[in-house]
Amino acid sequence: MSREISERTTTPQSPRFGKRSRRAVLPVVFGASLLILGIAALVPSDPPPAVTERARGGASTLDRAIRTAEAKLARGTRDPQTLAELGAAYVELARAEADPALFPKAEEALRKSLAQQPDGNGIALAGMGALANARHDFAAARDWGEKAKAVLPDNAEVHGVLNDAYTQLGDTTAATAALQRMLDLKPGVPSFTRAAYEFEIHGRVDDARRALERALADAIDPGDVAFCRGLLGELAFDNGDFDTAELHFETGLRAAPEDTSLRQGRAKVATARGRIGQAIADYQDLVTRQPNVGNLREYALLLTSAGMPDSAERHYRLFEEERRLEESSGSNVDLEASLVAADRGDAGQALKYAQAEWGRRQPVFVADALAWALHLNGRDAEALTYADRAASTGWRSASFSYHRGMILARLGRTAEAAEALAEALRINPHFSVADARTARDMLAKLGGAR
Repeated sequence: MSREISERTTTPQSPRFGKRSRRAVLPVVFGASLLILGIAALVPSDPPPAVTERARGGASTLDRAIRTAEAKLARGTRDPQTLAELGAAYVELARAEADPALFPKAEEALRKSLAQQPDGNGIALAGMGALANARHDFAAARDWGEKAKAVLPDNAEVHGVLNDAYTQLGDTTAATAALQRMLDLKPGVPSFTRAAYEFEIHGRVDDARRALERALADAIDPGDVAFCRGLLGELAFDNGDFDTAELHFETGLRAAPEDTSLRQGRAKVATARGRIGQAIADYQDLVTRQPNVGNLREYALLLTSAGMPDSAERHYRLFEEERRLEESSGSNVDLEASLVAADRGDAGQALKYAQAEWGRRQPVFVADALAWALHLNGRDAEALTYADRAASTGWRSASFSYHRGMILARLGRTAEAAEALAEALRINPHFSVADARTARDMLAKLGGAR
């Protein structure tokens, strides 16, 4: 599953931050066992009933919500609530289409709403939090979310904003509390998908899968169906189950044929299966449709591994152009910049960006990026401290285990290094088009030295 905020802060069926749903509320579970008892109780032990998945005619719910809000505002009346709802919908559209150029438009609507109603405007405050999350300014998202919670304490979407922010800041206790409250208030696609991410972070893959199946059972809008299928596919792929991953991606594409995250998943499966020609064609189509930093990085790595350095270099230049575009729209992409610098062997830049990101937030995936950047700079004793931090929640991540294994190998801790590298390949033997082969080669080398 995605390591950044790709999950919806609001669901497309409800881009607004309104009153508490009248839907039945499940029991609240208090105490340290919050995640173990509270969320697990919401997930069925048996697979959910089959969901009809087919594309439906007409505009999406999100498109209709935006058109309706714009039509109301065109009358020229003072309407802070509609402005706030429009701003929140623009945030969602920007994220769905990976178009950061929409962020200033969202901010303009939200700030106009706050100017018209500076007090008690929880909808706009929550919208500003969602926007900050989308821009990867998670400290600001936390602050906006807490302000929104003071106004709308029983609003599930507000707690979703806070869960996203606290998760990305590395505050697992606050993230879990926000998630539990969201589940108590409004169990559904947004809350169950967040629950799945929390389970995955703590190494509970089966629970994560059940949470996503529960989300899929609740999904009605084709976009939600595609979203859940995509996350199920990512979870399967990350754990080496390529057949299941491909099934979810292909099934999701029947619900939403133009969904780029599903197309990305299908391309990753093709790469893992060695269907390089198909993978290259799929990625080329993908970056044409949605040239975001993640897609461009993956495609450039694939091209490098396929022996096409000139084409790879061209896409790394496109990555830099997209990175500058996102930064000009107020987004922070230092983590992605660190990963690309590491891919290209620029150890100094990789460390610079990773340290800058760590200064802003400390989730385990930033700890892993910093560990790897330190390793590339020959600072392996320091790197191991951050690799330990990355492993602290129990996340079954092949990349984390690979990085840890390479760091331990450099430190001469051969048996531990071999164990970590073997674990990476057990989790997913094709976790990286670039690094899986290096992991196998190093594991063989270490085995010969033992």
